Amino acid sequence: MESFEGINEFVSVAESGGFSAAAKQLGCSTSHVSRQVTRLEERLGVALLARSTRMVSLTESGQAYYQQCKELVFGLQQANEQLTTQQTQLSGTLRVSAAGAFSENYVAPALMQFAKQHPNLTVEINFNTSMVNFIEDGFDFAIRYGRLSDSGLVARKLVDRPMAAAASQSYIDHYGLPAHPEQLKRHSCIVANKDVWQFQKEGKPLDGVKVQGRWKSNNAYSVVQACEEGLGVAYLPKSSFNDAISSGRLVPILETYWGSGNSSWIVYQNRHFLPLRARLAIDFLLDHFAQWQE
Repeated sequence: MESFEGINEFVSVAESGGFSAAAKQLGCSTSHVSRQVTRLEERLGVALLARSTRMVSLTESGQAYYQQCKELVFGLQQANEQLTTQQTQLSGTLRVSAAGAFSENYVAPALMQFAKQHPNLTVEINFNTSMVNFIEDGFDFAIRYGRLSDSGLVARKLVDRPMAAAASQSYIDHYGLPAHPEQLKRHSCIVANKDVWQFQKEGKPLDGVKVQGRWKSNNAYSVVQACEEGLGVAYLPKSSFNDAISSGRLVPILETYWGSGNSSWIVYQNRHFLPLRARLAIDFLLDHFAQWQE
């Protein structure tokens, strides 16, 4: 068994980019990680990592060794977790970063159901729109909307979020009903995250329409409220308007031009080092929203 010592620490260093980051992932001291990796290199008789005062990188031999070891570590974790899932209840704290009305109205209630299934588990949700550092901030995963930058993170699609446009009847009575997206340039529009709105016709995208208006907010609830108050036309993911449209407080407009929108995603750092509580929570959310429609 001595030959396996240090492999888990080595894989963690390779994937996190440093000894201190690996220590945080593994829940141990930086000196322990460094010591285990050094012993592994001594047993193998080859340098796996190139160390400097500023960074740690894989040597050529280290890169080849990492490609072999990472699957071994992942396979062992899966085997352990299968037994753990059958024998124990989840415990500890699941920390989730979320943003937007979709997270507040749909993801949070779903995670409440997950928490009810695991009475020894604590769930913390931080509704923050800023990007997170999963290691330093201690989040297990995040819920994010829109196009994602290529950050090296793992992203799994939760739901597609087609768009809808709406206005209050009082606004329509006063300013008229736009018949084409281009006419929005002459209307007061409530701007959320972007002032260029993307529409489509028969599945084909139209040129973006640059809009302006008297109310701007990055909060969907505030946008819908302003729309209900007659401050202009709003264009958001369809679910943002569900209550307002069904109750008659808002009127759907330009329906044949609604765009396909973007998606909501579950984002996390690296599958190999996700704790069991996070993996099961992610699987629960993916299953919960599998048949969900905007």
